Amino acid sequence: MAARAAQTHLTPEEYIAFERKAPPDSEINKYEYLNGELIAMSGASRAHNLITGNICGKLHNLLKGSRCETYANAMRVSAPVTSSYFYPDVVVCEEPRFEDDVFDILLNPIIIVEVLSPSTEAYDRGEKFSHYRHLTSLQEYVLVSQDKVLVERYRRPQKHETAPVTANDWIFTAFQALEDILPLISIKCELPLQEIYERVTFPD
Repeated sequence: MAARAAQTHLTPEEYIAFERKAPPDSEINKYEYLNGELIAMSGASRAHNLITGNICGKLHNLLKGSRCETYANAMRVSAPVTSSYFYPDVVVCEEPRFEDDVFDILLNPIIIVEVLSPSTEAYDRGEKFSHYRHLTSLQEYVLVSQDKVLVERYRRPQKHETAPVTANDWIFTAFQALEDILPLISIKCELPLQEIYERVTFPD
C-alpha cells in the first residue's frame, strides 16, 4: 500500500541516499519515488500478504535451476526513462542487472506483479503502469485483486504475432475463476488461481 508523503522535492540521488539510511527490512521507512516526490509504503492486509507470498513462493519453486530470480516486496525497481523507483509486490528477472554495486535497484524485470489495494488500485493501474511501460525488459504486468477472484495480465506481443498488434501494444487477458490458470509466457510457467488465492477468504 502507498500514500504520498509530505516531503521536500528530492533528486534521484538524494532519494537513494535517503532510502539507504533506513534500517534493513524496515517497512515504515520504505518509499517509492515519483517525479521527485516520495510515496510512503505502508503495511498490507492479510489477504495482500497471503497472495504475495503464494505467488512468490510458487514462482521460486517453478524457476529453480533456471537463470531467473524472484523477489517480493523489498526489491527496488528503477524506471530510468522517468527517473522513478518502485517496490513491486513481486518481480521476476533473468540474469539480474543492477544500478550499482549495492545490488538493491533492479534494472531488468521481466514480470511485475502488483496486488491491488483500495488505496492503490488506481495508482497501480494508471500512473505506475505508465512508468513500468518504459522498461524495455518488461514482458508481463499482472494485477491481482484481493477482495475477489480476478487476475489481469498485460503482456507485450511476441515477435511472431503480427499486425494489428505492434510492439507498443499490450495484450490484455482477465482470469476470473479459481479453476483458471495464469500463463506467464515470458518465463514458460503457469500459476493456477487456486494456488494464487490459497487461504484467502473473500467478503460476502
